[in-house]
Amino acid sequence: MKRIFGEEQPYIPAGPFKVRIPFVHVGFEKVDFMQGLLLCAVCLGMIPILQEYLGMPFEVAMTIVVINGLLYFMHIMLGDPIIPGWITPAIPIVILYLNQFDIGTERMHALIAFQISLGLLAIILGITGLGQKVASIVPNAMKSGIIIGAGIAAVNSVLVEGGRFEQAPISIIACTGVGFYLLFSSHFKSQRNINKLTKILADLGSLPIIVLAIIIGPVVGEVPWPQIEWGFTTLAFGELFANWTIFGLGLPPIEMFIIGLPAVLSTYIILFGDVIQAKCLLDDASKKRPDEKIDFNANRSNMIFGARNVLMGIFGPTITLCGPLAAAMQVVVCERFKLGQNTMDSINNGAISYRYGTMLGYFLLPIVTLVKPVLGIALAATLLIQGFVSFRVGVTKSRTVNDLGIAGVMAAVIAIKGAAWGLAAGVILCLFVNLGKHTRYESEIAAELESNN
Repeated sequence: MKRIFGEEQPYIPAGPFKVRIPFVHVGFEKVDFMQGLLLCAVCLGMIPILQEYLGMPFEVAMTIVVINGLLYFMHIMLGDPIIPGWITPAIPIVILYLNQFDIGTERMHALIAFQISLGLLAIILGITGLGQKVASIVPNAMKSGIIIGAGIAAVNSVLVEGGRFEQAPISIIACTGVGFYLLFSSHFKSQRNINKLTKILADLGSLPIIVLAIIIGPVVGEVPWPQIEWGFTTLAFGELFANWTIFGLGLPPIEMFIIGLPAVLSTYIILFGDVIQAKCLLDDASKKRPDEKIDFNANRSNMIFGARNVLMGIFGPTITLCGPLAAAMQVVVCERFKLGQNTMDSINNGAISYRYGTMLGYFLLPIVTLVKPVLGIALAATLLIQGFVSFRVGVTKSRTVNDLGIAGVMAAVIAIKGAAWGLAAGVILCLFVNLGKHTRYESEIAAELESNN
C-alpha cells in the first residue's frame, strides 16, 4: 500500500498501536535484508553469555536466539519504526545480579523474575505515560553512576582472572583495536567517504570485528578453525521449556521479584537512553525525507519492548534482555533512508527487512558454524567497546564536579557490590552532597560539560 506524500506509511489503527502487515503495509529492501543476513552473527553473541552464566547447551541457547528474533518483528508490525536489539549496557549489571545465585534452578528463577519485572515496569510506564517523568526524576549524578558502573562491570567481565581475555588475548586486542578505530576514530570518520571500501566498512557496524576474529583466532591458535556444516539449524524447544522456563521449573518465588527491583530500576534507567537515542535518530532522518511522516512514540515503544521482555521471561529467558534499539544498524538504515525514496521507500521497509535477514541467518547452518568458534572473542570485543561508550556517555550525564564524584563512587559500588548497594550509595550521596546551591566553579564545569554534549 502506498502512502500520500507527507503522510505516514499506511497502517490499521489499534488503540496506541499502528498495525502494519508485512508485504501489505510494509515493503522489502534488498540491501537491508543482505546486511541483516550477514550481521545475524552479532545476535549469535547471545549464545556464549547463556552458556557461560546459565550453563545452557548450545542448541537451547540457539532456540532462545530464534524466539528473541521473532519478537523483534513486534516493533515494526505495531507501529514502532526502529530496529530493536539487546539492552547491551545493562548486561554486566544483570550478570552481577545473577552471580548472587547458584547456577541452576535458583539462577534461572532470578533471571525469569528479573526479566518479567522489567517488562511489566516498562508496560506500566508506557500505558501511564510516566516513562519520561520517571527518567527526569532521577538525579544526573545517579544516571551517570549507573552508566559508568555498567561500563566498569563490562570491562571487568572481560579482564577478570579466568575471564575471556586470558583465553584469547591476541585476538581480543586485535579485534577490539579495529573496532575502536572503525567506530570512534576521528581519522576514520574523515576517511569514510574516500572510497567504496571505507564506506562499506563504516556501514557494517560490528561485522568487521567478527570477520577479523574468524581469521586471527585460528591463525594464532587461540580458537579452532570453523567446521562448516551444511543444512539448517537444529532447535530444542522441548528441552528449553522443560528445563529452563516456568513450564518446567515453576514460577519464581515472590522474593525473587522483590530482591531484583534495584537492578531492574537501574536497567530501566539505562535503556531509557536508548529510547531517547531512537527518537533523535528518527527525527534527524525525517528532516531529509518530507515525503514520509515518521511517528515514534516513546510510550508505545515502552509497551512493545515491555511485552517482549515479559514474553521472553516466560518462553525463553535471556541475560541480554529485550531493548528498544540496535543503535549501530539503526544508524545505517537511517543513513540509507536519508538518500531518498528511490533508495528506501519507507523507514519501516528498511527496519523490517534487516530483521528478515537476521532471522533467516539464524537457520542457515553454514553461517552459524562459521562464527561459532569466535563468538566468545566477538563478545569480549563488544563488551570492551560497550565499556568505552558507557564511560563516555556516563560522564556527560554529570553536570557538576560533585555529580562526577558521586557518579565515581556509585559506579565503583555497582561494579563491586551490585545494583542494590550502588543505588543506595547514590541516594545517600545525593542527599548529603548535593544540598544547597552549586558553587561558581561547579557551574562553570556544568557549562563546559553541556557545551561538550
